[in-house]
Amino acid sequence: MVRQELVARQLDEQIAARYPVGQRLRILDVGMGQGTQALRLARAGHTVTGLESDAEMLKAAHESLAGEPAGIRERVRLIEGDGRETGVHFLPGSFDVVLCHGVLMYVREPDAMLAGLARMLAPGGLLSLLVRNGDALAMRPGLAGDWPGALTAFDSDTYTNRLGLSVRADRLEALTATLAGIAAPLHAWYGVRVFTDNVPNDAQLPAATELERLLAAEDRAGRTEPYRRVAALLHLCGVRG
Repeated sequence: MVRQELVARQLDEQIAARYPVGQRLRILDVGMGQGTQALRLARAGHTVTGLESDAEMLKAAHESLAGEPAGIRERVRLIEGDGRETGVHFLPGSFDVVLCHGVLMYVREPDAMLAGLARMLAPGGLLSLLVRNGDALAMRPGLAGDWPGALTAFDSDTYTNRLGLSVRADRLEALTATLAGIAAPLHAWYGVRVFTDNVPNDAQLPAATELERLLAAEDRAGRTEPYRRVAALLHLCGVRG
């Protein structure tokens, strides 16, 4: 919940800075999972296409969508497909905003996929990426007192995620160069989960007042040097030239 809320605030900030209030945008959510961000953006009035390769996740997204009012359901299109094959499903320049959150860590060679995502954007469109921060991989094991794990992480570009899978991490400097090379140069970036990365997924949320303080602290840290550089995740926003 904390991750989704922080990313939503940051994304809304970038959209508000680029587009007039009330403009209905064409949004593509690649690897949308259960559709949390896709549904939130549809509720805000935008037209959203969700692309997901995992059948179970897609089923969950359909079930969530079914519980929405008709006016929201008609603004959402859900497609089973791979984010590396966006050109198969859509024409270049079809979207104002493309989201790719929590996906790149599962892609061995992400550059071609990122180039394909950039091609989906209309001129001036926004590309929103959420990736594991490769420059801070030692933080989670270190704060947990796992010293062998922390020492190994300093020299690694992979980590074991909460599902027990070995996946990739990305570094800010490398992604900045990649975004420049695909004509969607980095416009803004944030850290996500500076203080709460070691909180278990099933931990109960604090009371409303305490939760708001937590989110305020995370939000501030995610915008502030040097804290954002050791966040578990990086939220990068590129703009199509």
